[in-house]
This record gives sequence, C-alpha cells and structure tokens, in this order.
Amino acid sequence: MTKDEIRWNDEARTKILDDSDRVLREAVLDIASGEQLTSDAAFEELNARLKNRFIDYEPGPDIRKYADAIANGDVNE
Repeated sequence: MTKDEIRWNDEARTKILDDSDRVLREAVLDIASGEQLTSDAAFEELNARLKNRFIDYEPGPDIRKYADAIANGDVNE
C-alpha cells in the first residue's frame, strides 16, 4: 500500500462533507435568527463557532459571503 492509497472511502468522504455542511448551516442559521449584526460582527461570530470544529480551520471567502447574507437579512430557512 502506498501513501496515496491511504484515504477515506467515498461513503466516508461524503459523510464528512455532509457533516461539515451541517455544522456550517447550523451556525449560519443560528446567528441569523439572533439580533441584527453587522457583516464584521457576523463574520467574527461565525469564526468563533467554527474554528474549534474543524482541523486547521481558516476563514475563507465563503464565511464572508455568509456573514454578508446574515447582515443583509438574506438568510432563510
């Protein structure tokens, strides 16, 4: 077995991505249902909730997109 053969199988990989999406979705919806926040405040809150949930978490443009949507009231369940 080579190092390139050591990886999650497709079923596990799908579950990992689905779980990651769920964590993100729950954070966005919870923050959006609270008090009105600026984009920067929503960005900070998202980062605070997500940084300890993922290995090597780094905020990217997706987090800013969701922070902007929260600030603009564009998040719907």
